[in-house]
Amino acid sequence: MITFVSMSKESKAWLYLVTLSLIWGSSFILMKRGMFTTSGQPIFSDVQVASIRMVIAGVVLLPFAFKAISQLKNFKTFLFLLIVGLCGNFFPAYLFTYAETGVSSGLAGMMNSFTPIFALTIGFFLFKERLNKLQLLGVAVGVVGVVLLMVSGKNFEVKGEWSHIFAVVIATFCYAISVNTIKYKLPHLKSVELAALAFMIILLPSIIIGYKSDVFYVIETNEFAFQGLFYISILSVVGTAIALILFNKMISISSVLFATSVTYLIPIVAVVIGLYFGERIGWYQIIAMGIVLLGVFIANFLGKKQVVPKKNTH
Repeated sequence: MITFVSMSKESKAWLYLVTLSLIWGSSFILMKRGMFTTSGQPIFSDVQVASIRMVIAGVVLLPFAFKAISQLKNFKTFLFLLIVGLCGNFFPAYLFTYAETGVSSGLAGMMNSFTPIFALTIGFFLFKERLNKLQLLGVAVGVVGVVLLMVSGKNFEVKGEWSHIFAVVIATFCYAISVNTIKYKLPHLKSVELAALAFMIILLPSIIIGYKSDVFYVIETNEFAFQGLFYISILSVVGTAIALILFNKMISISSVLFATSVTYLIPIVAVVIGLYFGERIGWYQIIAMGIVLLGVFIANFLGKKQVVPKKNTH
């Protein structure tokens, strides 16, 4: 019988990939259920949902942060952890919940597939990760898909504005910055330490924003508040704290492109769950999404067969 410990790194990476796609694919509908009931009654605002999510996840990880505090040995480490905390968690949490006030969970999940394109581009420009022709072609195709998906997304969601579409794009760009920072600047930290310290840094701002946005007033006055808190708690503990630890483990044993390829599977899970809850998806979005996936397929799966070795700068 094959145990997890005896599995190869590649097998573990694929197991993390599938697990995270299921967890994060369901996160979009959990955000929606934190903001609205199934009948459309408002519960928490987008800012409140994001704040509660960050606070609960931060509190869950806080004991691990105290144990890992000795890892904050210098300002550079703190700075890179700040980047991971802000770009990998804080900003995307608020951007995605805002986006879901104007786009469907399925579309938000589909647009999350921008991440590998941005990750590859940032790795090339900031971390000198060399790209071959197929990878460059994949990036170009992916960019075309991104533009088409933004345009089709605007037509797809009646109440959605350009700002909702753009919020997802910015969030995925933030994710890409975070992934590259973890891979190239914080490889010495264990996945639990990394997640815990990053959340410890952003915990206080999350608490302040949550308090200022009148979370406690909603809990006291909204009859659906505890229903919303139930979904947000699942999102916080499973979809944020635990998932982040698994993602950091996956980054440590695989490439940036492979780690971000979790976003290939997230849209499938998000769309299926969204359809179950009555959301709609149009052919324009499916075609545009297909172009994005084609781009990341070319860049990751075909491009890696012609990998250009990274220059040794040491």
